Amino acid sequence: MNIVKPQTIAGVMELLPEDQIVFDKIKNTIEKTFLSYQFLPIDTPAIEKNDILFAKGGGETEKQIFAIDSSKKDMSLRFDLTVPLARYVAEHFSELNFPFKRYQIAKVYRGERNQKGRYKEFYQCDIDIIGNNSLSIHNDALIPKVIYDIFQKLNFDGITFHINNRKLLNGFFESLDIEEKEEVLRTIDKKAKIGDEKTKELLDEIVGSEKSEEILKLINTDKGNEATLSYLENLDLNENYKKGLKELKEVYKYMLKFGIDDKSILIDLSITRGLDYYTSTVYETFLDGYESIGSVCSGGRYENLAENFSKQALPGVGLSIGLTRLFYQFQELGLIEKYRENFTDSLIIPMDESLNFYAIDIANKLKDEGFKIDIYLEDGKFKKKMNYADKINVKKVIIIGQEEYEKKLVSIKNMENGEQVSVDINKISEYLK
Repeated sequence: MNIVKPQTIAGVMELLPEDQIVFDKIKNTIEKTFLSYQFLPIDTPAIEKNDILFAKGGGETEKQIFAIDSSKKDMSLRFDLTVPLARYVAEHFSELNFPFKRYQIAKVYRGERNQKGRYKEFYQCDIDIIGNNSLSIHNDALIPKVIYDIFQKLNFDGITFHINNRKLLNGFFESLDIEEKEEVLRTIDKKAKIGDEKTKELLDEIVGSEKSEEILKLINTDKGNEATLSYLENLDLNENYKKGLKELKEVYKYMLKFGIDDKSILIDLSITRGLDYYTSTVYETFLDGYESIGSVCSGGRYENLAENFSKQALPGVGLSIGLTRLFYQFQELGLIEKYRENFTDSLIIPMDESLNFYAIDIANKLKDEGFKIDIYLEDGKFKKKMNYADKINVKKVIIIGQEEYEKKLVSIKNMENGEQVSVDINKISEYLK
């Protein structure tokens, strides 16, 4: 019989238990925070019909999609959680209450080119608020507050939301008689990676040197939030620009009111989010001191989530955390160590099989009292059993031999300092505390 070499495909993350515990702890923190803000959970299928996934057209998305090999060949794995949300809201419209606040934490699949930190299968953690015909701009400030709380719970006080408004940008482009708005927005979106000089070259090709200089002057404005807003107010441009500026001011004001520190907000006119469905507020989120890992959370507002599936106007706003990529970056920077904790505090070791039932009684009692306890039921030498305890990093080992059983005692060894004491069976929980 041939032995098949066990290996995962390139571009997926598979963790050992000690890292999986940390990953799940971060994921659970995100989910609990979503729930605390009354976002409702949904779970959509990993497989969707192709006419759903490609409703906005194929392009780059179609090149990256994983098709299902079936006789009908009309199904694929989802590449994000937004398109399934659009289908979900359109399909269940009459059963939902609006504004509809939903979250979803699930895996998505993309045919990414193999490179560090990019995955073919990865978790996204999405929150969205969907309105029926209209949605208050003030929701655009609530969404980042949720993310702000998540990173505070993860002990990251230093987080900065870079916010902008695409109506404002589009109004500015209109004032310069620029027709290639989407192309300009996609170019600006690359600025952080390619730098000012290359951005200028690309913009020169699209709109000419004079207009590109005006664009760079605007998007490089960094005077502090209040001063930037004052500067923008002095540019008395068209109605689209004024609407965008008004929205930007409202979102900024409400973010402060929701309790986001002003130092955690940066009005950044270079943030565009290159995707064409964003229409107003856009966000990129960075961890202070770790900007090199890029944005850890991004999103924005869109006018009509389900326009391809329904005639109903469904505006919304949302943010997404790419959890798998974020965890990879935390690993690379050594940041996950601060989230580690003992999964098992104490291990019970009966010295032979005749003492198993007695050991189980003790384990059950300690579990009922809330202790993270495990029991070792394998045969073997004492050294082997203690090696196991050492490898799983327990703090204390509860040893039960024949003598301990007869005297209603246990021996408890402290694995950190090597000390060992005898403890009355009725005082084990008191000692462990």
